Amino acid sequence: MSAAHESGAEPQWRRWRAVADLYHAYFTGLILSVVTRRGTADAAEFVFRVFRRQQQERFLPGLEKLGLTHLPPAVAAAQYHYLSNWIGGVSVEYMYESDRKAWIRYPPPRWIWRGTAICGIPGEVSRAMLRGWHSNNGVSLGNPNLGFVCTKQSVDGQDGLEGYYCEYDHAIDVDQRLMFARHLDAPMFDPATAPALPVENWPKPRLEKAYRSYAMEYVRTAAPVMVQLFGPEDGGHLLHLTGKLIGMQYFDDIAHGLAASRGAARQYAAFLCALFEAQDDVVGVEEAGGVFELRQQTWRLMADVGDYHPACARVLHGLFEGLAAGCGRHIPVSMKAGPGGAAPFVWSVG
Repeated sequence: MSAAHESGAEPQWRRWRAVADLYHAYFTGLILSVVTRRGTADAAEFVFRVFRRQQQERFLPGLEKLGLTHLPPAVAAAQYHYLSNWIGGVSVEYMYESDRKAWIRYPPPRWIWRGTAICGIPGEVSRAMLRGWHSNNGVSLGNPNLGFVCTKQSVDGQDGLEGYYCEYDHAIDVDQRLMFARHLDAPMFDPATAPALPVENWPKPRLEKAYRSYAMEYVRTAAPVMVQLFGPEDGGHLLHLTGKLIGMQYFDDIAHGLAASRGAARQYAAFLCALFEAQDDVVGVEEAGGVFELRQQTWRLMADVGDYHPACARVLHGLFEGLAAGCGRHIPVSMKAGPGGAAPFVWSVG
């Protein structure tokens, strides 16, 4: 079988997983970049804003999509976290205790703090994630009695992140929406009693594509937050630097999933075309004198982002420079943006 035929036969799900791995690594890298270059307080604020923004955009529509709107608030919130994270490939557990108390647990290894990254995440940053999302579900549901109690944090050396949604018999204050009770331990997880997605609404191709979208959504949210919070210069610098570092580290992994290989400008241009296709972007390519011009007509990831800033495009610029360095030495990459610093982008390779 020829190499070309093998490439064409590469399963679509493998390409989508390669894209998911790239954006997953990039999002984790962004948080570490802020921790190491701006400090814990800025990193916590960044994580809080990213997760609050996602919570406000995704939680209520997600309840509808997953068919959970009929459930009691505490149960609905916990099942949402279980099912949405399960779709994204995250290790997660759900334990029902009563209609007013339901547990969620993220056992090791933690998806978001990939690999050794967990050693660089302060507890304050992990708590900011809970403040951003888990503490606000009651507000979104219009239920002032619903709060979240955290019983463990993996970054503090405990065996996972866990806690429970609790619907009290009275309205709770703002500072009670997220509480800590480290003396408690979650019940054991029984997969047989966990909620499941209806197969007819979630066939395998939809699940595979949702797996890719789960990781990409974090970057879609994080890039504008980074620019709005730290400004176009500093925020854009961190978006670019992180992309370059992650691209250099992950080229081989991503290339394997896309059936691409190391080489010079020609191999890298083919790799980029495969990457664009795997993330549902339209691209055309022309060659002249050993230089490849790729016209990226769309950037679906940032389509319809209301507070998009041209500095957000430094996500791609950094990633593509780093991936080029991983592909081979001395492969220059430059980019020209369209009106407003958005797509279409013209990439010159070689």
